[in-house]
Amino acid sequence: MPDPKTQSAPTLKRAITGSMLTLFILGDVLGAGVYALAGVIAGEVGGAVWVALLVALGFALLTAGSYAELVTKYPHAGASAVFAARAYKSPLVSFLVGFCMLAAAVTSAAGLSLAFAGDYLAAFVDIPAHVAALVFLVVIGLLNARGIKESLSANLVMTAIELSGLLLVIVAAAWFLRGGEGDFSRVVEFKAGVNPAYAVLGAALLAFYSFVGFETSANLAEEIRDVRKTYPRALFGALLIAGAIYMAVAIGAAVVMPVEQLAHSTAPLLEVVKASGLGIPAQLFAFIALIAVANGALLTMIMASRLAYGMAHQRLLPSVLGGVLAERRTPAAAIVATTLVAIVLTLTGSLATLAQTVVLLLLFVFISTNLAVLVLRRDKVAADHFRVPTWVPVLGVASCLLLMSQQGAQTWLRAGALLLVGVVLYGISRAGGVKPLKAEDYKVMDS
Repeated sequence: MPDPKTQSAPTLKRAITGSMLTLFILGDVLGAGVYALAGVIAGEVGGAVWVALLVALGFALLTAGSYAELVTKYPHAGASAVFAARAYKSPLVSFLVGFCMLAAAVTSAAGLSLAFAGDYLAAFVDIPAHVAALVFLVVIGLLNARGIKESLSANLVMTAIELSGLLLVIVAAAWFLRGGEGDFSRVVEFKAGVNPAYAVLGAALLAFYSFVGFETSANLAEEIRDVRKTYPRALFGALLIAGAIYMAVAIGAAVVMPVEQLAHSTAPLLEVVKASGLGIPAQLFAFIALIAVANGALLTMIMASRLAYGMAHQRLLPSVLGGVLAERRTPAAAIVATTLVAIVLTLTGSLATLAQTVVLLLLFVFISTNLAVLVLRRDKVAADHFRVPTWVPVLGVASCLLLMSQQGAQTWLRAGALLLVGVVLYGISRAGGVKPLKAEDYKVMDS
């Protein structure tokens, strides 16, 4: 049972409405990756980029279904670590799942800070990349500490700007077609010399990265109003909206640009806007990309701090990380800690290296969450909650294993090194006499 001394401590404020949660998830899913991935996916599948995105959306919806069931069944901060603790009754497994999620989040924020400090920022100001990354992370941390409502209000503005960039691509493609140009036949063309089924699968593995981010919302369970009704609607709604926008952008890009040009461009959507003849300044797209990166980093660090807070209350991390700022009612200690770690990580690798590690770490988490749904079916709770068919988590596990099989040896080594650090931290915690919560403690939390 949680320490009685902490019962009167400030708790997280339930300030997140359904619309705010939908935009939170949408803003996290519509990250900076889509501005570069369209060309890479086209190189794998050909002009039928939208097909690969549709398959990737299906993969994401499977695991999202498992999150919807577990979040509404156990609405506590800590998310995946809480689910693992209940399902497997192993403090070590719970810690490793939570640590994978935490490590992925902080690593992702570090990578996004490097993306922010790169060529897009250079279009406006000349500043050393690591200095810009450090300042960027500090600003994100301050906004996070200010309050969840203030953070999500900023997210509303940034998501609107982020969406405007993608909608601009759709408008540019429509403008191009209005002039009697464009080639619709490209949207059903597959890469020459490759079986279409294999081409779609290979491209879908890349496209899946565009949908990663929905899982961060599970860590806000204690701050969502009427979480059992609000969460599933917001989760599936945001993913479907993102999928529709992605596919419209993919179709527009293929209609305007030859596949070869898309595949060889590092800024394919900017090339589409330029080719459309709409006269959009190049710096405008650079600005939108910066906003997209900043939005992704803010939402990721919100999740990381709430996860660290939840794991501290599970006694899987030092109790100091469970502290809440009395006036703002935000997890201040966890925010400071995760921001400092992200700053250090910016010095350890490139954006590509950090991004690859993030994906593999998250796949471990997704497998754990999908399996937890099946294991916890025998655990009955008094409150009504969302429930998915049994085949959903089964296919969720299969899709994650398929994605894992595509990861390179170097990525496995980096992820393994991070997990080893986690095991060491767990051992230090146990050696200090800290005992993790037991299964019966969670029953008390539910009551």
